[in-house]
Amino acid sequence: MKLVRLALAVLAAATASAGLAATPNWLTVVDTAHGGHAIGNPDAKVKLTEFISYTCPHCGHFAQEGSGPIDLYVAAGKVQLDVRHVVRDAVDLTAAMLANCGSSAKFPRNHAALILSQPKWLPVVERATDGQKSRWYYGPGPARRRAIANDLKFYDIMAPRGYDRPQLDRCLSDEALAKRLSDQSVADDAKWNVRSTPSFAIDGAMINGAFTWGLLRPFLDARL
Repeated sequence: MKLVRLALAVLAAATASAGLAATPNWLTVVDTAHGGHAIGNPDAKVKLTEFISYTCPHCGHFAQEGSGPIDLYVAAGKVQLDVRHVVRDAVDLTAAMLANCGSSAKFPRNHAALILSQPKWLPVVERATDGQKSRWYYGPGPARRRAIANDLKFYDIMAPRGYDRPQLDRCLSDEALAKRLSDQSVADDAKWNVRSTPSFAIDGAMINGAFTWGLLRPFLDARL
């Protein structure tokens, strides 16, 4: 009888393990085919699009309160989140290029590392000296972006993600990536008429005024 119970326990554990293995980790499933980063179940009931600027304080506030709850919806396979960059300036572009450094599967955590650390580096942007502004906004693109990454300590932020400075510098020197991100931001603005950040669309329809998690959540729950 003990052997039977043991065999059943082993079978149950194996079945549970197989079930877990068959369930995708939706937080690492990223589709970039349509210009953004669609994270999660492609067959999710609700498709949420987020337009975000890394230098937007409201975006940082939203990330602090809303990114965790949204991750729960995505992890459950109920919501697919499409993160789309609004590139407003050289700092935005630098952060976006670092978020896109590496495989698409790395994007969600790269993005989270940068936006959730915004309270540490955005004040540096707001108090930038004339010398910093000169390094950031004049001269060759790769040099400007390296200066931004250095002054805002983006290298330190990305180090726990497994990146060293040479890797990040290669991404910051990728002019094709810089053009693609900038062009996509312009195209998204033309298509969606993004008036402010953060902005959201649900199932292809823009949601007016839902710039906090408390305001956005009812729209999501109403569709689930």
